Amino acid sequence: MEIKLPIKIIVKTNAKKTQLLGYDKIRKAFRFEVKSRPEKGKANLEIEKYFSRLFMKPVKIVLGKTSKMKVLK
Repeated sequence: MEIKLPIKIIVKTNAKKTQLLGYDKIRKAFRFEVKSRPEKGKANLEIEKYFSRLFMKPVKIVLGKTSKMKVLK
């Protein structure tokens, strides 16, 4: 499956490792676990770094900086 920006993700913080789990058809979003805690933007920064490496271009969170549902572009 090819992933194109913008995408919606559902984030679970404080996980054992940072990983993309799969696609939730009901919510139409990808499930994503991040190792960092949601303190001072650490988890958001880790999410942006992970997806920037995945897409090989800069990726930013455009919606949901304080929510578990986020939109990346």
